[in-house]
Amino acid sequence: MSTRTAEQDRNEKLIRSLYSLAEGASKDTPKFVSLFADGGYFYDVAGGKKYYGADIGQTVDVYAAAFPDMHRKLDSFYFYDNVVIVELSLNGTHKGDLAMPAGTIPATGKEMHAPCCDVFHIENGKVTSFHCYVAVPILLGQLGVLMNLGAAFRH
Repeated sequence: MSTRTAEQDRNEKLIRSLYSLAEGASKDTPKFVSLFADGGYFYDVAGGKKYYGADIGQTVDVYAAAFPDMHRKLDSFYFYDNVVIVELSLNGTHKGDLAMPAGTIPATGKEMHAPCCDVFHIENGKVTSFHCYVAVPILLGQLGVLMNLGAAFRH
């Protein structure tokens, strides 16, 4: 078993702060964005889009609007040099519109507990990249729309 370093502790604290700022109960999008380095980005892998600058907070706002009780359950942290990998789940009740690249899914009232894996690169106490891998098929299945996506989207 390896000993944790002070840098790993600092990086974990940074990432936990980032997640906390995206929670439904404590959402603070400008503070969330402030934890990114100049030129840093958020990559929504499932959506195929990278966000820079103030746009980094868009997905925080989208998920908070769709799931006002959004909570991230953090399961495991892994460290390698300046990289932090987190296994987690996204949890919440679908009470608002969920805007997605293909269209918008109106509130279903259903709960989601979607697995997710996030990969962060950190330099000088700031996030330089955040790649988010959400299990979208599981999320859509939990909302009851996976088998009929065409009918589920409002255009």
